[in-house]
Amino acid sequence: MRFLLALLCIFSLVRKVVPDLSVVYAVNCGGQAHIDSNGIEYRADKNKVGTASDFGRMLAIARVKQEDQVLYQTERYHYKTFSYEVSLKQEGKYVLVLQFSEVYFASAGEKVFNVEINGQTIVKDLDIFERVGKGVAHNEVVPFSIRDRRIYAGDGSVAFDGKVTISFAKGHRDNPKINAFYIARGGVESVPQLPEIAREEDEMEDAEEEEEEEEEKPKMQNRPAAAKTETTFKKTSGPAVSDPYATDDGWLMPLLIALGVFVPTLFCLCRL
Repeated sequence: MRFLLALLCIFSLVRKVVPDLSVVYAVNCGGQAHIDSNGIEYRADKNKVGTASDFGRMLAIARVKQEDQVLYQTERYHYKTFSYEVSLKQEGKYVLVLQFSEVYFASAGEKVFNVEINGQTIVKDLDIFERVGKGVAHNEVVPFSIRDRRIYAGDGSVAFDGKVTISFAKGHRDNPKINAFYIARGGVESVPQLPEIAREEDEMEDAEEEEEEEEEKPKMQNRPAAAKTETTFKKTSGPAVSDPYATDDGWLMPLLIALGVFVPTLFCLCRL
């Protein structure tokens, strides 16, 4: 009985860690077959349109595990619009996960393009660097559904003939590209999420604090040393007096002086 309970606990933990995905298609664009840390089996890229590149292998991609970086290091791009075609036979809810990373440009506005499903724009003016920066994984998660021989994506729907065409449309800045993608049955809640990246505000605050610390260092180094104050400890015998002659027995000294003068003078007079 205890053994069965232990198995149930282990099973429940595994269910929390491993997403309940039903992947129907996955491809590592521009690269070879790969099974990622979530168990998704990506096929090798057989697309003949465009250029396959592994330029990103010289970068360590942030936000993903080491074994999954290859999915964001290889890519396919083209100087004009190119597509992938996927056959889907069943109606229902699906989710498309587009995986990107900018591995070449180091500023925003250099590469901007659209992504479409069967001619409908689902991602508009995508600028990967503007979203996350260089060498950082970025996913676009797009839900869509198929019913009554129509595909519903974005704000509209079009006739569906059994094939989903995912297009990377040439924009006004450089070439469209894709690193990897997969299609799964279900909703967006079943999709593994990338970890959050540091907010720009936090990074700016940290940078400002570092600058302030650097500015304070020279000031502290150039600040003159504080003068040492010597403390003399005196052994006191009574309360301090501002004027030593202001005490009550100050009258005794003049009297003694007067007597010292008067007595000899009186003695001399008596001798006469």
